[in-house]
Amino acid sequence: MSGLSTAAEYASFGGIVGFYEHRSEVCDANMRFAVYTPPQAAEGPVPVLYYLSGLTSTEENFMVKGGAQRAAAERGLMLVSPDTSPRGVGLPGEGYYDPVTGVISPEAGFYAAGFYVDATTDPYAKHYKTYSYVTRELPAIVEANFSALEGVRGVFGHSIGGHGALVCALGNPTFYGSVSAFAPLCAPSRVPWGREAFSTYLGPDEETWREYDASELVRQGPLPNGGLIRIEQGTADQFLNERLRPDVFEEACAAVGQPLELRWREGYDHGYYFVATFMEEHIKHHADALGASGA
Repeated sequence: MSGLSTAAEYASFGGIVGFYEHRSEVCDANMRFAVYTPPQAAEGPVPVLYYLSGLTSTEENFMVKGGAQRAAAERGLMLVSPDTSPRGVGLPGEGYYDPVTGVISPEAGFYAAGFYVDATTDPYAKHYKTYSYVTRELPAIVEANFSALEGVRGVFGHSIGGHGALVCALGNPTFYGSVSAFAPLCAPSRVPWGREAFSTYLGPDEETWREYDASELVRQGPLPNGGLIRIEQGTADQFLNERLRPDVFEEACAAVGQPLELRWREGYDHGYYFVATFMEEHIKHHADALGASGA
């Protein structure tokens, strides 16, 4: 694995959960990511599903809390979970950063998420190129160093990572063969959380925000070949009305004929108990779309 250092590897459901680090040219910083390699990869390359985490997460959260490995092992699907942004680069907001309140708490051990955009404002533009990292550099590294089928990939995510998954898929409609999201930020240009993040990373020109707003991107037209977007949303999500706004995305999809499966889950909130509950259904959605096969 040229250029990669291995932090740890663990046996899991006949495959391997590994944690890796490398120097990112796109982000001009060290980046970390996790990979679940299913047992089928020992016999040949397998499809890859990328998971994008939310604001306060790292590359570990999904692998530890998501409960995806068993289903991925059964279907022969590789899972890749990158960190949310570069770390240790000395930018404002390192430590947990809420772009609405401006609260910075370095002692919390969390870092400012790059929001899955390519920042254009100083000082973030040098390192916060998370969109290009996820859609260009990381897939190239994975396909060069793991038993991954070239060009057969899906993307999903949670919260801000769900926003990232929708934006990456809609902005690169032939690059991903499947997309889904858990409680995504669907219309960031319309809510305080997204507006503050976009103004911080992209500047005041709201026209430049459109390429990172799923509800704006989908209006350019549906995904090719009738590609379905699946969204899981809890009715007890504390961020639903103020920050997520799936209703705006639903209206935009309907306007252009984009197939959307928006599933409302009664009583579920925004956390990983919700994500893990419906993870197997999302793995099946992607495995079917990508042609993954079981043992």
